[in-house]
Amino acid sequence: MISRLPLDEQLDSLRALLSRNNVLTEVLARTATLDLPGWYVTAGCLFQTVWNVVTDRPPTSGIKDYDVFYFDEGDLSWEAENAVIKAGQKVFAGLPAEVEIRNEARVHLWYEDKFGVACPPYDSAEAAIDSFAATTCCLGVRVEADGRWRVYAPHGLSDVFNLVVRPNPVLAPRSVYESKAVRWREQWPELTVLEWPSGSVTSASPAG
Repeated sequence: MISRLPLDEQLDSLRALLSRNNVLTEVLARTATLDLPGWYVTAGCLFQTVWNVVTDRPPTSGIKDYDVFYFDEGDLSWEAENAVIKAGQKVFAGLPAEVEIRNEARVHLWYEDKFGVACPPYDSAEAAIDSFAATTCCLGVRVEADGRWRVYAPHGLSDVFNLVVRPNPVLAPRSVYESKAVRWREQWPELTVLEWPSGSVTSASPAG
């Protein structure tokens, strides 16, 4: 089992599995050209690619979009973020998938108005990834200038390889986790979904 390999071999296996998704590798390569601060391709497009490959599905099956996080606290205006989004639309033109770009430094400015729950400011893109509803979602990858893959996986990779969905009761409420789990199990019935821990009291999360 991949999850029982030494960590360096797990990372090699992760790259091999993710590289089976040609859309993902294009998103990674094209995002690198935008030179965004602290960027990662993150969340569903990563762990769902792994799920697809290990369950013998097409690598892109069920992936609805590709999320790109970056962190720029130097300009928190919508205009600055929208300029990046528009630049991304040109860079990602022609890809058979939607790519969503978000500056995680400014999530706290709009999240409460949109969802009715306050979100504390993040101090990095990594902090935003940390707040996803499931630990399986807490995964980010980017390509460095030298071509090396940088992987952020605060909870490790075992659950991703083992098709385990584990709650992450840091910010997201139980309802968010459970709704996502139901949707994922419809697409990937092989998943093992762990229950939300009793007694957890949290607020809504802008990530996941």
